[in-house]
Amino acid sequence: MKITSLLNTGKKTLSFEVFPPKTSTAFESVEKAVEEIADLSPAYVSVTYGAGGGTSRYTLQIARNIWEKKGVPSLAHLTCVSGTRESVAQRIRDMKEAGIENVMALRGDLTPEMAGQDRSKWDYRYAVELVRDLKESGANFCVGAACYPEVHPESGNSRADIRYLKEKVDAGVDFLTTQMFFDNGLYYSFLYRLREAGITVPVIPGIMPITAARQVERAIKLSGAFVPRRFLSLVDAFGDRDEAMAAAGVVYAADQIIDLYANGIDHVHVYTMNKPEVARAILRQLKGILG
Repeated sequence: MKITSLLNTGKKTLSFEVFPPKTSTAFESVEKAVEEIADLSPAYVSVTYGAGGGTSRYTLQIARNIWEKKGVPSLAHLTCVSGTRESVAQRIRDMKEAGIENVMALRGDLTPEMAGQDRSKWDYRYAVELVRDLKESGANFCVGAACYPEVHPESGNSRADIRYLKEKVDAGVDFLTTQMFFDNGLYYSFLYRLREAGITVPVIPGIMPITAARQVERAIKLSGAFVPRRFLSLVDAFGDRDEAMAAAGVVYAADQIIDLYANGIDHVHVYTMNKPEVARAILRQLKGILG
């Protein structure tokens, strides 16, 4: 089932993101966690793609299993940063043969080795190039892309960021999912600016429950997200007690989600970090709100 069909039901939905194992020895434990998350009946489950495409075969396998074994729609991430035209074309064929209908088209994170290379000679420099190839592949994929409410780290300013985002949408992106944010006001402002720029596709907010104090620094580094004083106070108060921090982080994320639903945003995506207990705890907080 295509993500766009799920977004047009008029119902409030919650979807989850998982990541594949880095090695074959970890596959069984990751698969177990993913299946537990799929058993919670989310609208769909997205499966990430390692930096430089390092976990590509596991991404496809897990995405296929989610649909075939659990009956839950899946969204397979695909990056192009380290790929040639030939290798990316093969990955697209593999996805089509595996019955994947939904693809998240991403440039991908640069590894330390890539950061110093001359990118002008790369086959793919931007995600928009991958979007075009997916749309021209004949596979009829539903294509998603990422967006940054607080500006992409490599963009000069928000105006340039939105211009590049519109290029991706004009190339065929069907929906967008945001990077994590901890202040809903940033999302509402971003959505307004997108609509002003003529970007009308669904923009799904991405929420990450921070359940351990050590996650805060990494989350900021990955997304450049602004951390409001209210959230920092939560970390100061509960960060040295694991159980308390986990509970507070879930409540904070659930509060963000409830506010989004209350303000007319029907679809929310949760970055679970492969933790079924976190996904379950979020759903408990939303009991009675989701049908």
